[in-house]
Amino acid sequence: MSETLHRWMKEVTRLTRAGRLAEAAQVIQQILGHRPAALPTASAERAMPKVIDDCVTDVAHTGVTAAPTARTPAREGDSTLAGQHGEAGLIRSYLLYLPPMTPLGSFDTPIPLLVMLHGCTQDPADFALGTGMSTLAREQGFAVLYPAQAQDANPQRCWNWFKHNHQQRGHGEAALLAGMTRAVIAQHGLDARRVYVAGLSAGGAMAAILGQAYPDLYAAVGIHSGLASGAASDLMSALSAMKNGPKTPTSAPSPVHRGEPGDAAIGAAGALAPLPTIVFHGDTDEIVHPGNGAQVIAAALGGVQHGSPGAARASSVEQGVSAQGRPYTRTVYASAKGTGTQAELWVVHGGGHAWSGGSAQGSYTDPSGPDATREMWRFFSDHPRSTS
Repeated sequence: MSETLHRWMKEVTRLTRAGRLAEAAQVIQQILGHRPAALPTASAERAMPKVIDDCVTDVAHTGVTAAPTARTPAREGDSTLAGQHGEAGLIRSYLLYLPPMTPLGSFDTPIPLLVMLHGCTQDPADFALGTGMSTLAREQGFAVLYPAQAQDANPQRCWNWFKHNHQQRGHGEAALLAGMTRAVIAQHGLDARRVYVAGLSAGGAMAAILGQAYPDLYAAVGIHSGLASGAASDLMSALSAMKNGPKTPTSAPSPVHRGEPGDAAIGAAGALAPLPTIVFHGDTDEIVHPGNGAQVIAAALGGVQHGSPGAARASSVEQGVSAQGRPYTRTVYASAKGTGTQAELWVVHGGGHAWSGGSAQGSYTDPSGPDATREMWRFFSDHPRSTS
């Protein structure tokens, strides 16, 4: 990456962290109008969020009371939009990546959406940079929504997954993120059957909550170095679960808050089967105990024996080594009906608290690990939400 481009990217990151997304978008527009002579190399470009491209970048402001609008005009290039959404008494900013219009993402064929929840101390620009998800989205033709946690809501910009008032359908950050997802789907005409949520660390824990509280909205969940829904109900229990691993089975799903879209369909949260789930976790993670990854899988398999996903249900176990030399174990679990895959657990041997296979240009990444970005999307692609 050129020095000039690097400085511009740092400024975009600084403004995003401060929640000044409109200003960040203006900087992006300046970048587009004054492209540096030296472009990033192919390897660097793969890891960059596509806030920089030969396309139009603008600002979208979405409110909870806004009526759904028609799909935006066909895009000749890709774009990253900055916006805000308000719901449940909360307001959060976001970045939304939209790929170029292709035959797989045309006016008549809506494209999928992946919601990516960053970890503590991160922000959307940093998370996109580290995971390379926007670059994969350009290649595969899907949209990526990067919500931003506000620093005044959590000093470390962690999603408040450990607070009971943010863990239930219709309440707190869970309701806000679900509402933001719905608003983006409506505004841009995205495919409501192919909506997924993934996250790292605190973002992974919040993704688990969204998957349990909104099984009518999300089709599958990806959790990297995170914790199961119900793993904690306050700060002390959160610290214990992070340090020592889970001590009790995942709690029962929270009651439905009436008045939410989809309430009539599911009756009570959790009435639908657990969502298909893919988990990545380093076995030397010193921030979030690796046992939490197994607990997430247990919940995805229907809450089987505490701490163990149930080896008898594993349909395959693969020992492998990444292209960069990091060993891993991938365990695949069949669905209850035996007609497909319900869950995958990737244990990255020697991996710490970091996004496996990510770019060193982002925070909390392990470039030597297997490619969690590509594997998560491969898993999601196999799991559209059932219409039955």
